[in-house]
Amino acid sequence: MTVTHVRRRIALVDDHELVRAGVRSALGERVEVVGEAGDVASAIALIGEQQPEVVLLDVHLPGGNGPAVIRGLPNTSARFLALSVSDAAEDVIEVIRAGARGYVTKAISAEELLAAIERVAAGDAVFSPRLAGFVLDAFASQPVATVEDPELEQLTLRERDVLRLLARGYAYKEIASRLFISVKTVESHASAVLRKLQLSNRRELSRWAAHRRLI
Repeated sequence: MTVTHVRRRIALVDDHELVRAGVRSALGERVEVVGEAGDVASAIALIGEQQPEVVLLDVHLPGGNGPAVIRGLPNTSARFLALSVSDAAEDVIEVIRAGARGYVTKAISAEELLAAIERVAAGDAVFSPRLAGFVLDAFASQPVATVEDPELEQLTLRERDVLRLLARGYAYKEIASRLFISVKTVESHASAVLRKLQLSNRRELSRWAAHRRLI
């Protein structure tokens, strides 16, 4: 039986036309590029209209920056993968806080980028080891919310750990590895979190957590 490769629908957001052309050429027919944009306003309009599965997003754009694009689309189903020449910690952390699912640099190969697109489309988080370290350090240094929150108080400490990692886009297997528990236990905690908070899916959970500055 022949397995048909799923062509992910993506959008390219970068202010350099040559970069967009290079990415489009490198990815070839393996993806469907539904549109391109070179600034914040046109990116928001494009993504809102086309609803791509994945947006390859530069972090520095005319009219704002990558995070401004993400924040301008609170209801989109698109997932954002930052693709930038910058590997500065502040750039990485800012775009992840805004809601991007991953961050890779433009030194990445075409095959690695295709794999990253696929993982982000599937809901995973994607970082190079160096950039992942920035993100983990930043979130590890954040204090646990101390204000009273009746909804958050429903959750056990372990459920809160799982909530934060889920909201940041980690897959069950990655959460299990980080918390030294089984995947089955992660699934159980995730179900409990969604049930207690009366949320339907991970996207709603991410918005809930971001609103409370838990991620």
